[in-house]
Amino acid sequence: MSPLASILLAVAVAVLLGVYISWRAGRIDRLHARVDAASAALDAALLRRSSVALELASSGLLDPATSVLLAGAAHDARLADDARELPESDLTRALRAVFSQPGFRSSLEGREGAEELLAELEGAAHKVFLARKFYNGAVAATQAARARWLARLLRLAGGAAQPDFFEIDDSLAGTGEDLQGTDMPRLTS
Repeated sequence: MSPLASILLAVAVAVLLGVYISWRAGRIDRLHARVDAASAALDAALLRRSSVALELASSGLLDPATSVLLAGAAHDARLADDARELPESDLTRALRAVFSQPGFRSSLEGREGAEELLAELEGAAHKVFLARKFYNGAVAATQAARARWLARLLRLAGGAAQPDFFEIDDSLAGTGEDLQGTDMPRLTS
């Protein structure tokens, strides 16, 4: 092989390697952007759920003790900053406690706005469920891309923080003796 051919081969390999590294860095950047977008959607869904829960608590449809419990949990979830998982799970448990009261559905029958408010709350809770799934999927893909040897070796993620999963109890309907949640059954008829 002539020296010119060796140089051209080395340049071609270097260019291909540079293109691949650039593509990997761009992919990691796009994944981080996807995590940011999913995080914003999750924040919006959580805020909407707490707003509807506050609306239910202040609607006069619930007894005073239940309203205070639900309003307190929704308020705490709304004010949570970084450590958001626990207050959001507490809100879910408060909602589950409200919906699992004996005769809850029958006590709301015929009351104005009850069915619409419960349907809105169910929709908001379902959006939280979906937004959390999308966010955690984006985090898993980002963590997998960052864990590859080339990304670690060349620090392709730059200074971007490693995203963390968002794990909360987000099911409104309890099942079994311990009333642990299931994946979003329908609460309204």
